Amino acid sequence: VQLQASGGGLVQPGGSLRLSCAASGSIFMINVMGWYRQAPGKQRELVAAVPSGANTNYADSVKGRFTLSRDNAKNTAYLQMNSLKPEDTAVYYCTADLKAGWGQPFTRYWGHGTQVTVSS
Repeated sequence: VQLQASGGGLVQPGGSLRLSCAASGSIFMINVMGWYRQAPGKQRELVAAVPSGANTNYADSVKGRFTLSRDNAKNTAYLQMNSLKPEDTAVYYCTADLKAGWGQPFTRYWGHGTQVTVSS
């Protein structure tokens, strides 16, 4: 199983970016897909996560600015980030809680990080 993240980059304050995370490989079922981030010198924190068929959970710091969506047919999650602030600068990691096969437990997989830098 691999999670391929893309879409990071440099953007000015107030700008927008869209991150994508595609899961591939032996996948039987995906439950939660989400994004975490880690800024320099800080702990990794949850940005947003959405269980299959349930409401999305957002960190208070991104509510109203970020939108997490998923395309179950493509095993892909998207994080639309609007009104970006310098404090959003971090390495963003996508995650998926999935079963690789029938009868196997849910396991959390992590994608490689993608850098988001918000600066003028």
